[in-house]
Amino acid sequence: MKARIYLETTIISYYANKISPNLVVAGRQQITRDWWDEKSGLFDLFISQLVINEAGAGDPNSAHQRLKAIAAIPILKIDSACEEIAASLVTDGQIPAEFPEDALHIAIASVHAVDFLLTWNFSHINNAFIKHKIYRGIEKYGYACPQICSPEELMEV
Repeated sequence: MKARIYLETTIISYYANKISPNLVVAGRQQITRDWWDEKSGLFDLFISQLVINEAGAGDPNSAHQRLKAIAAIPILKIDSACEEIAASLVTDGQIPAEFPEDALHIAIASVHAVDFLLTWNFSHINNAFIKHKIYRGIEKYGYACPQICSPEELMEV
């Protein structure tokens, strides 16, 4: 049985957008492309309507490329449990109030029992200072939080 991965929108953006002139971003884009091409088939991938909405925003040409990249990936439902947990993560301070979408990504992945939440968001999701708080926030609802990581961390599978 394959491990299950929820792809947060930064993964889609780093995979499908043109290479950035910013060296750090460009490096992450290359890692993402390498992971997608070499390792993604080892996992069952999932997204949500939130990922579709975010990927479809912005420049129409870039949005088209992002949406094309995720067209065949199964969509996890956003239900009331997802919304309740996301609201709690914001209310309890694990995720800043100005980024409720980040809380919803985490909640969706948790409610649907995926194994990994893949992201390049080191500010509000894959942050060493807050991950343990996120895990506790999810566990209080009786769910296990997926392992939050970047594609680089899953290259050695």
